[in-house]
Amino acid sequence: MITRSLPSPAQPLLPPSSKTLNPSRQNIIPSDSRKNPNFEPLKNRLIRQLDVGHLRHAISTLDLMTQQNAPPDLTTNSILLKSCIRFRNFQLGKLVHRKLIQSRLELDSVVLNTLISLYSKCGDVDTARSIFEGMGNRGDLVSWSAMVSCFANNILLYRMKYSWIGEIIYGSVLKTGYFEADVCVGCELIDMFAKSSGDLGSAYKVFEKMPERNLVTWTLMITRFAQLGCARDAINLFLDMELSGYAPDCFTYSSVLSVCTELGLLALGKQLHSRVIRFGLALDVCVGCSLVNMYAKCTADGLMNDSRKTFDQMPAHNVMSWTAIITVYVQSGERDKEAIELFFRMISGQIQPNQFSFSSVLKACGNLSDPYIGEHV
Repeated sequence: MITRSLPSPAQPLLPPSSKTLNPSRQNIIPSDSRKNPNFEPLKNRLIRQLDVGHLRHAISTLDLMTQQNAPPDLTTNSILLKSCIRFRNFQLGKLVHRKLIQSRLELDSVVLNTLISLYSKCGDVDTARSIFEGMGNRGDLVSWSAMVSCFANNILLYRMKYSWIGEIIYGSVLKTGYFEADVCVGCELIDMFAKSSGDLGSAYKVFEKMPERNLVTWTLMITRFAQLGCARDAINLFLDMELSGYAPDCFTYSSVLSVCTELGLLALGKQLHSRVIRFGLALDVCVGCSLVNMYAKCTADGLMNDSRKTFDQMPAHNVMSWTAIITVYVQSGERDKEAIELFFRMISGQIQPNQFSFSSVLKACGNLSDPYIGEHV
């Protein structure tokens, strides 16, 4: 795995206790829990508790299973770990891991991959990597994807400690053949370079080398270009995608419309607007928000009527669409009162504002010098 090709860093990457994270095969004992008549009823109770988010009750059931000589199997532990990740209760997830070590069960790749995800989500890259390395030949495509995601998602730590590792991971994935095996691995590598270190050059190199690309791959690369200040490259890549025969979806259009806004390409934006209407994508909230922003910001005075018309034609609104129209009204410099009215319409419709909604409406109150409304907000 990685350890076979990584140079030794100046500081050790693995914590001193990492050897206990994945018990050796010699210490493993089989489980006869399925023969116990209490096993299935307790397992079903645990799953029902997890379905409604009662994690601590599930842990109590886990302990009860052990006490009644019906210890949970790997499937039960895997479900429990995934629930801990889903509800972001990482401390309980770590507790389940400790109980797994104590159980001396032989952990399969499914459980180990879930553990990698658990420690990745809580920012513990060292432990995630030690589990990955301990898998040896049991590591599979999911393991590699989970580990690449781990580096991609822990951006600050990656930049501080692991900026040297990206190319080595890329080389290892190529060498093992996983790069050609699944398009998802290429997408994870693109994000590892683009999101973690802002290295669009390496991200694009991965994109070019991918033996197979799909709409998700093209859209991901376009979006990362757009987000990292390479707007014209995003437009060019969008045109290349269409020439390659791929039909854009709502996520592609949303990214490209945002680029049109940034570059002031109103004519292209209008063409794309016509196309999303023709293809039935104008009803998507993300596309609608991008259109609202484009019409408001693409010209010096803003096409506020077109922006509002686009907003009104959206069949359903969420906090994102409401915030978009409120923000462009405030930024126009002339419609602060209307922005405040829209804000109260939003909350009267049982939609909870977010920090961006509050920021925009409070700015509108400040522009109107109306502290009373500001205090009411």
